[in-house]
Amino acid sequence: MDIPPLAHVPPPSASLSAPVERVSVHGLTRPALGTVTELLKPITWFPPMWAFACGVVASGQDLRAHWGLLLLGLVLTGPLVCASSQAVNDWFDRHVDAINEPERPIPSGRMPGRWGLGIAIGWTVLSLLWATLMGPWGFAACALAIALSWAYSAPPVRLKQNGWWGNAACALSYEGLAWLTGTAVMLGGAWPGLHAVALALLFSVGAHGIMTLNDFKAMEGDRRMGVASLPVQLGALGAARVACLFMLVPQVAVAALLLLWQLPWHASAVLALTLAQWPLMARFLHEPVARALQVSAFGVPLFVSGMMVSAWGLRQLQTHGVGGWA
Repeated sequence: MDIPPLAHVPPPSASLSAPVERVSVHGLTRPALGTVTELLKPITWFPPMWAFACGVVASGQDLRAHWGLLLLGLVLTGPLVCASSQAVNDWFDRHVDAINEPERPIPSGRMPGRWGLGIAIGWTVLSLLWATLMGPWGFAACALAIALSWAYSAPPVRLKQNGWWGNAACALSYEGLAWLTGTAVMLGGAWPGLHAVALALLFSVGAHGIMTLNDFKAMEGDRRMGVASLPVQLGALGAARVACLFMLVPQVAVAALLLLWQLPWHASAVLALTLAQWPLMARFLHEPVARALQVSAFGVPLFVSGMMVSAWGLRQLQTHGVGGWA
């Protein structure tokens, strides 16, 4: 097997066209199970699983009668589709990771040869096979999410080369698509309705800001490797402003829609959760690089809590026969 050229990256002053030293772990022919798990990044599985669960709740269907579909969907969105996207990203980002996170499985040499690529392909195929258990809508949504994940990371498309497009692809896949899939699957493939589509798209816009938060830690490597993330394009403060704007405005819009739909308590809860994020964002705007992780750790849970509150609001509309599923 070839060992991908990684790890010892030239200093910033060196030419990016200079050869990169190859590294390997002596005698290692296959990765340890723990290394494979690290490649698949279980901590990242939560957002799409949560969004799928929001869609299931919003459908208004009896959760006890459809627990099998719920379980299938949670496995598909997290341990399969999201995990495969992480493997794909790590493989095609291995040179950037050699600068930003040299301890990652591939640049460190703990994932030898082309194992990273093989796992990415294998997990992609497994995801598509699993999706056949969820009907036409589930399979189509899975195929679209898989296509977006490869387009995000792999050349020649490599959407992540531009932070606007890359973050949009991730946000749509992780939040909006997962939400609508949960609703449609529970409805037997029926159209989720304009209420669900509106909220799923708004939370996807908000997730674009969340994706920007993740880019601050990789600014140095992105800049040196030509990845035009928003912090690279706009500078730390400019990207911080955009991230806050993208997160806050959609949540306020969601609260307004819930109020319009005669759900005042749900609207108030979403607005309160949104306002609770502002102190974190105010400190973030003063120290963007240092505070980005703090907003992710404490602000994002408030954001996703608002998603679930909204889902229960849609469920109430459906229960009263005004859910707008047509």
